[in-house]
Amino acid sequence: MCCHVPDPPHARTSLRGPDYDPRMTTIPSRPESAGRAVGHGDRNSALELADAVELLGLVAQLEHVAFGRLAADAALAPTIEQRLELSRFAVGAVGRRDRILARIADIGGDPVEAVRQYDHVLDDFDARTPPSTWWERLLKSYVGYGVADDFCRLAAEGLDEESRVIVLEVLDDASHAELAVAELDAAGSADGVLTARLALWGRRLVGEALGVVQRLLVQRPALVRLVALGSSRASADDVPADGSPTKLFGELTAQHTRRMARLGLTA
Repeated sequence: MCCHVPDPPHARTSLRGPDYDPRMTTIPSRPESAGRAVGHGDRNSALELADAVELLGLVAQLEHVAFGRLAADAALAPTIEQRLELSRFAVGAVGRRDRILARIADIGGDPVEAVRQYDHVLDDFDARTPPSTWWERLLKSYVGYGVADDFCRLAAEGLDEESRVIVLEVLDDASHAELAVAELDAAGSADGVLTARLALWGRRLVGEALGVVQRLLVQRPALVRLVALGSSRASADDVPADGSPTKLFGELTAQHTRRMARLGLTA
């Protein structure tokens, strides 16, 4: 087990990163295209297809990045059992990525271009959050990248039914999360100092990850439309749901809190 983990050099106790401000992002509460499905031939179908390709491209890119991360983890893991397991997870990420790419092609998109537009989506996040220990690396995979997955789940509610099902199935593969939870729980239960330091690390990770989501919403109107459409579909009696950025970020923060609680860490 690990003993003392040094504080991250830029650790912050706030859940919000330096660039995070929901007020900078506007999410319409009821987009014009609400309620229409992709491919029905109406005047909005082309936009809906393009929006679907954008989100699918993001999910495919996240799975592609996960492959590289898991392969690197497999090389760095402290035990042979972990190395073998992580290498299997890396292979699984390739399969999930290719499933999304196939869906992009099915609806008439260019899979390569859909992924290319998100080629550096996590570069800044990774540059700001370099892990210094194996435990920090595990928590980053579970908590930090988990925020991006949660955002994609929420945005997927605005997709056509088939695309939505595929995205949710891809994102629901919890194999790596289970390994991270088991390892971190075992380590933290034997080391109170490690637990406290990982709680601080988790706060830093979620702040930076929320900053990534904010930038995506500012830069990608398609994702804004999908989040708003998904929110409106979830509302009862055709009453427009609250698609505000405050609600979106509140949901993402709540998911983060649940992940941290699962590890016995304070969010």
